[in-house]
Amino acid sequence: MGTGQWTVEHRAPIRSESSVNEYVPEIGCLSVIVLGASGDLAKKKTFPALFHLYRQGFIQSQDVHIFGYARTAISDHDLRSRIRGYLTPCKGFEETHEEDVAQFLRLIKYVSGAYDKEEGFRLLDKAISEYELSKNSAEGSSRRLFYLALPPSVYPPVCKMIRSYCMNKSDLGGWTRIVVEKPFGRDLASAEELSAQIGELFDEPQIYRIDHYLGKELVQNLMVLRFANRFFLPLWNRDNISNIQIVFREDFGTDGRGGYFDQYGIIRDIIQNHLLQVLCLVAMEKPVSLKPEHVRDEKVKVLQSVLPIEDNEVVLGQYEGYTDDPTVPDNSNTPTFATMVLRIHNERWEGVPFIMKAGKALNSRKAEIRVQFKDVPGDIYKCQKQGRNEFVIRLQPSEAMYMKLTVKQPGLEMTTAQSELDLSYRQRYQETIIPEAYERLILDTIRGDQQHFVRRDELKAAWEIFTPLLHRIDRGEMKPLPYKPGSRGPEEADKLAQKAGYVQTHGYIWIPPTL
Repeated sequence: MGTGQWTVEHRAPIRSESSVNEYVPEIGCLSVIVLGASGDLAKKKTFPALFHLYRQGFIQSQDVHIFGYARTAISDHDLRSRIRGYLTPCKGFEETHEEDVAQFLRLIKYVSGAYDKEEGFRLLDKAISEYELSKNSAEGSSRRLFYLALPPSVYPPVCKMIRSYCMNKSDLGGWTRIVVEKPFGRDLASAEELSAQIGELFDEPQIYRIDHYLGKELVQNLMVLRFANRFFLPLWNRDNISNIQIVFREDFGTDGRGGYFDQYGIIRDIIQNHLLQVLCLVAMEKPVSLKPEHVRDEKVKVLQSVLPIEDNEVVLGQYEGYTDDPTVPDNSNTPTFATMVLRIHNERWEGVPFIMKAGKALNSRKAEIRVQFKDVPGDIYKCQKQGRNEFVIRLQPSEAMYMKLTVKQPGLEMTTAQSELDLSYRQRYQETIIPEAYERLILDTIRGDQQHFVRRDELKAAWEIFTPLLHRIDRGEMKPLPYKPGSRGPEEADKLAQKAGYVQTHGYIWIPPTL
């Protein structure tokens, strides 16, 4: 620049990324270690997911062995017996199910030990090493995946034991990874403390913070819908969209989990993690590529753009009878229902309310994203009162997506009605196996793909949004309103959504198509 002339810096071109990340199979033997193996999560989710991956050929019997570890003093046979009843048949393989289960259970070995004592983890490492030697695996080439199906309070001691006694011995293409379940703390301070404790022992690429919502088929479809379809690109902004609802509804209460649930409440249990992750995918900008870090960078930008939550845009509820559970305090202030408005301060979403709603003991069970568009200007058909255009993505049950449209009613008269363009997965993909969320996410951990896992700075940004509100609730400054089980929740929640701009359609009900 001193010569007064411009210089051109030549930068390496960005390589084109395939829409499907190509996975190169690894050759080292794989050990999957399920800590908390005798618990409900392991029995109901982790082991069944591993079984379905095995049955579909994603993990091979000659390459993998599964170890269960827990404090309970039981035998290999006892653990296998406990798991057996949760291994449901894979679609299309019903005839060979019993044989498949028998072969899978033979891959499982159990080791008993404490979560904070050296002795148990030395025994675990010995069992893993013996398996690796039996496969003639070169030292350092084997792969060890530790799945912590445990409460977060024991993460630090367990991670310390793994780091001290159970790591892959050297780096010759092998690896050691850990999978941790939510909740990742109760607020910003506890989450940061937990992250720091685990971060001292493992590098970020080794840590997989699992949020099973990110493994759901329709959630994984969000980026494809937004960035692979031209007609969504000009519509997906504040010029066309009036509001977006992200809803989670359950038609049952705490069902024996009252004591556990009361420690967290519906915001910590559902909204701060599951629904917020969905919001990120709905609101994020197109990433540079499908590389995990590029995707997660864009999600963090969304979270950092969320404005502080206003108290007058929050409605809390607690269903009548919640405190009848003997494990719940009589004076509990824990919400079992919450509706709140989140606002994103950026060019795309300024002025568009994101209405987050979650509750237990309601009148239906569903999870969905509802994108409501603005009114059509110049309403020559006088049909505005029938309802707005909506794009709805039904996450569960009956996975589907449909576009609610105004169309001409068939007949001689020029009358209009609400109808839909409908893609129902059960009807359209009858021969396709739609995997469970845990299957997909465990496979991602084996393949080293962190795209659908929560990064540390992403976790921090999420807690920064909700911690002030949660502390006000914990101090009793905000009280939940009572609502009847089997209702829509407090009436004030519907009023808040209406105030935020949501226009409810009356007289139209989407009916999932039958086969």
